[in-house]
Amino acid sequence: MESTTLINSLVLLMAGLLLVGVLTTKFSSRFGMPALVLFIVVGMVLNRFIYFDNAFITQIVGILSLIVILFEGGMQTKYDDIKPVIGSALSLATVGVLLTAFVVGIAAKYVLGVSWTEGFLFGAIVGSTDAAAVFSVLGGKNIKKRLTSTLEAESGSNDPMAMFLTISLIELFEHPDSSIIRLILSFIWEMGIGLVLGLLIGRLAVYVINKINFDSSGLYPVMALGFAVLSYSGTSIIGGSGLLAVYVTAIVMGNSELAYGRSIMHFNQGFGWMMQIVMFVLLGLLVFPDKLPAIIGPGLLLSLILMLVARPIGVFISTIAMKYSMREKVLLSWAGLRGAVPIVLATYPLLAQMEHGRLFFNVVFFVVLTSAIIQGATVSPLAQKLGLAGDLKPSNPSLLELTALGKTRSEINHIEVNTSMAIAGKEISELDLPEDILFTAIIRDEQIIAPRGNTRIEAGDTLYMLSPKTKRKQLKTILTSPALPVVHLNEVKQPVEEATNVLPPTDQTKKEK
Repeated sequence: MESTTLINSLVLLMAGLLLVGVLTTKFSSRFGMPALVLFIVVGMVLNRFIYFDNAFITQIVGILSLIVILFEGGMQTKYDDIKPVIGSALSLATVGVLLTAFVVGIAAKYVLGVSWTEGFLFGAIVGSTDAAAVFSVLGGKNIKKRLTSTLEAESGSNDPMAMFLTISLIELFEHPDSSIIRLILSFIWEMGIGLVLGLLIGRLAVYVINKINFDSSGLYPVMALGFAVLSYSGTSIIGGSGLLAVYVTAIVMGNSELAYGRSIMHFNQGFGWMMQIVMFVLLGLLVFPDKLPAIIGPGLLLSLILMLVARPIGVFISTIAMKYSMREKVLLSWAGLRGAVPIVLATYPLLAQMEHGRLFFNVVFFVVLTSAIIQGATVSPLAQKLGLAGDLKPSNPSLLELTALGKTRSEINHIEVNTSMAIAGKEISELDLPEDILFTAIIRDEQIIAPRGNTRIEAGDTLYMLSPKTKRKQLKTILTSPALPVVHLNEVKQPVEEATNVLPPTDQTKKEK
């Protein structure tokens, strides 16, 4: 009976955590700080009533959280957006992380009074930006697309570098005679295998999800998440970077024609938020308030060094050959938020039973907290001040959504029309659609319009169509064809006249001469 009561109490506690965590996202904007901070506060309040000091459970939950967060972020990352900035993002994710960890490591050695190896280990733990924090803070901002794409691609790809540095430095601490060359070769192997398996598993996931027919549409998001976990675990087992594999798998899936693509993204967004809530509440639970006063000074000092010195050095040097202005580099430096990744990495020294493992974890608390409060709340105002904020963030681009209809050979597609599409302004009867493709509804200004042959399609409409799966490519070609540029007569007249002037003379003109 007592065990049943305990289980019910724990379930009630979990319900309370989820409800409080979700409600904090609603009111966090009113307080002027990211919701992640309030999750930590909730955990610290619960710390007074619940004793939790299990680094192993925290690490498992943290890795699962990172898988979901990276998968959700990668699914929303469009290749066309990151293609122009892929070089700078990778430089920030490797050289930038290495430089940041090096500078923080030097500071940690003297501020915390630890060895050089331990100092650099702390630098590696806090050296990478966090995908969850970056996606959360930048998601609703109007910062210019080039910068947000750089930050998102960096935060999604720099976790493997930070994890490699952390594990390698722990190995060097425990085995000082370890070969540096072997560690470098190990890094190349991890990144290469992670990239290759991420691409292969991503393509396999797209093929399977599009081919299989489930009776319940709710199984597609579960299958997609299953492929994400498979990508991490399968890659990690053979010594590759599982986090990189997850991110690449998600990018492949997010940039492919995927059945129930939006349903999968919405599921990942909700599940990702839940994992963030759990992660940051666990951080609050693992930090014991009575031990914090002794490290407030060192913790805040290292946080300021990271934000004001180490991160800018990493950004300015790693992007020295990139075409970023001084103002853009300043914003890139300030927007390098820390979050769930340092929390997960801070559990590795704890599990290795290092002497300063608990000290590192408590200092990481200050780093994450100050980054979320100070940087997270000021990224948008700083962008405005630097003149790097664009117009209001546009809605998602037109997306062809594939919704399979059970075991039939048909599917429902919907697409958002914009002014760059050739179908905008045309009547349905003018589209030359195959007979077996049927318009079922048009959403315009929050109203449903019954489509007819003479119904004119307007920019901003959402079109719903029933079509055979075999006509998917044909339908996409018709709907997404770009509009032809408008050419005025006065623009055509001059080139025509010039062309006639250079024509070879005819026999008649020769006789006249």
